[in-house]
Amino acid sequence: MFVLVEMTDTVRIPPWQFERKLNDAIAEELNKKLANKVVYSVGLCICLYDITKLEDSYIFPGDGASHTKVHFRYVVFHPFLDEILVGKIKACSQEGVHVSLGFFDDIVIPPESLQQPTKFDEAEQVWVWEYETDEGAHDLYMDIGEEIRFRIVDETFVDTSPTGPSSADASTSTSEEVQKESPYRLTMLDQEAFWYNIWHLPAVSEPQHHTGSNS
Repeated sequence: MFVLVEMTDTVRIPPWQFERKLNDAIAEELNKKLANKVVYSVGLCICLYDITKLEDSYIFPGDGASHTKVHFRYVVFHPFLDEILVGKIKACSQEGVHVSLGFFDDIVIPPESLQQPTKFDEAEQVWVWEYETDEGAHDLYMDIGEEIRFRIVDETFVDTSPTGPSSADASTSTSEEVQKESPYRLTMLDQEAFWYNIWHLPAVSEPQHHTGSNS
């Protein structure tokens, strides 16, 4: 789920930070720049792990700050494909079940990947699994806050960097839609990897208890 990524960047340290140790000042600037940010095709940056190399620092004319090329390793959230994660249901919509890991919310399970047969309850705004047992069908509601396991089989990176003005025909609404798009999104597409702990874990030893508790 978490990986160490080697990165290189040139860090600017303002003059009022010169009294600090260079490593400390650089570490703070790197975390300000990267922490909780998505780097395209890399993942969600969490925190600095270590600094592996500092090159020479330079002060350019007209700028009293120092500029240092830094080689470092950063902790990044980037689950590998087919990895099984545990999260909590954040919301349900026609688009599917939206899952949160607490620090990352852009995970969606589309309707075709839910346990079948499944229907969307418009009144409650939740997905309902129509679970079949020997005693008949039971509606198991996928309530907000329920713990859920899922397998990642797809990821989407979107370049949300600002762009220059386009043609005169471009509308403001189009620009707003681009800004709202998530830069990094995970999708679960394999229904066999999706289940509720509360429903399925007891099934190994006590399958007769699958009667459902929600209605």
